[in-house]
Amino acid sequence: MSGFVLAIDQGTTSSRAIVFDAAMRIVGTGQKEFPQIFPQSGWVEHDPEAIWDSVMHSIHDALARARITAADLAAIGITNQRETVVVWDRDTGKAIHNAIVWQDRRTSAFCEWLKRDGLEPLFTEKTGLLLDPYFSGTKLAWLLDEVEGARAKAEAGKLCFGTVDSYLIWRLTGAKSFVTDATNASRTLIFNIAEHCWDGELLSILKIPAAMLPEVKDCAADFGVTDQAVFGAAVPILGVAGDQQAATIGQACFAPGMVKSTYGTGCFALLNTGADRVASKSRLLTTIAYRMDGKTTFALEGSIFIAGAAVQWLRDGLKVIGDAAETGRLAAMADPGQPVYLVPAFTGMGAPWWDPEARGALFGLTRNTGPAEFARAALEAVCYQTRDLLDAMHKDWQNGEDEMVLRVDGGMAASDWTMQRLADLLDAPVDRPAIIETTALGAAFLAASRVGLWPGMNEFAQAWACDHRFKPAMDADIRADKLKGWQDAVRRTLTSF
Repeated sequence: MSGFVLAIDQGTTSSRAIVFDAAMRIVGTGQKEFPQIFPQSGWVEHDPEAIWDSVMHSIHDALARARITAADLAAIGITNQRETVVVWDRDTGKAIHNAIVWQDRRTSAFCEWLKRDGLEPLFTEKTGLLLDPYFSGTKLAWLLDEVEGARAKAEAGKLCFGTVDSYLIWRLTGAKSFVTDATNASRTLIFNIAEHCWDGELLSILKIPAAMLPEVKDCAADFGVTDQAVFGAAVPILGVAGDQQAATIGQACFAPGMVKSTYGTGCFALLNTGADRVASKSRLLTTIAYRMDGKTTFALEGSIFIAGAAVQWLRDGLKVIGDAAETGRLAAMADPGQPVYLVPAFTGMGAPWWDPEARGALFGLTRNTGPAEFARAALEAVCYQTRDLLDAMHKDWQNGEDEMVLRVDGGMAASDWTMQRLADLLDAPVDRPAIIETTALGAAFLAASRVGLWPGMNEFAQAWACDHRFKPAMDADIRADKLKGWQDAVRRTLTSF
């Protein structure tokens, strides 16, 4: 059997492909960005063909750098941006509209209408989610209503709905596999996480035909085999998980009470709650962490919509930096006497606030405020929001441990300044893993362990290694003042408090 596994990591702003060998070492990578489409304020779309092209380009680069071909792969694992909606024609494979991205807020009014009708408790009980435009269900309903002829074709079974994983698998297998996994399904607002099925009552409310939905499988399962004409070889796809769940797996957060936070375009913290489906009292999400061999592990999740995207805004919007890597160095130069706060509600506020109408704001500006203070405010905003999430998690989950350790990953985790400030503001240790590509690692683990190339969960957890532990060093009074200033800034930004 071949000693290589390919992880496809399809993200919000770029697609990546990483080849791992039998010793879990990275031997080849590829990455390609694709355009973000903003039809109007609050709307975010992707061209599905651009996503597909970026994935294939990344795969070819990764294989070339690993000096192997597709035929040398034992298996493929896929992880993807969650909640993003693609609808395509079952016969032609062509998307009927651009993909509507998880960040998109066009269905805010629809969500408010459903709330006023008293339906949010029903959705939360069945799905663990809140009625927010973040999730897939209302986006799908919008497409069926707004794209000419879509509803009739969907009811006739001629359209397929999927999150990005389903769309990629359909394309990779030459239209032979129409599937998803439990983690992606759990983010759609129409999947019952207690009964593990598409929920007929919720489908009826949103007027979504069941005929357009994929089959839901475990995270490690047989998702199909790549079409040789498309991929260059027949390779089994054996692992799928949404990006945040894949990172949870890659961080080996397999024990109840373990928590990880991923810092990419957004930031997402997941707390493993084991077999317990904990109902949050703090407006966190109850979600599926992973489902293996038919057994479900649940999690509490807090979602921050803007993390690395704030750094992109500094670079591309304000043009105060030329490269994201400059941000930590600039932040270290900021004047400590200028407490500038950025509340990055560019697409609304996520957990625990859930205010889709809030918009970003800067507080504390003076004539002396410059690029350094902007950089510090952008990085600290991520840390403050993480603190909000973990405080909410502690209210919902008591695991009996005196000390919480946060495992971190994603692009921003490479910044020593940001991770140290995170530890300071959390007043807790922050562990950065030796393999920071934990999202891809999680997808690779699902596929490689199923094919017998990598060990099982216990051995994988023992192999997890820490690159650096950041320990809190900030004075308690300074921390308290900074947190008070952040809370005041948030209060001023929210549309209701």
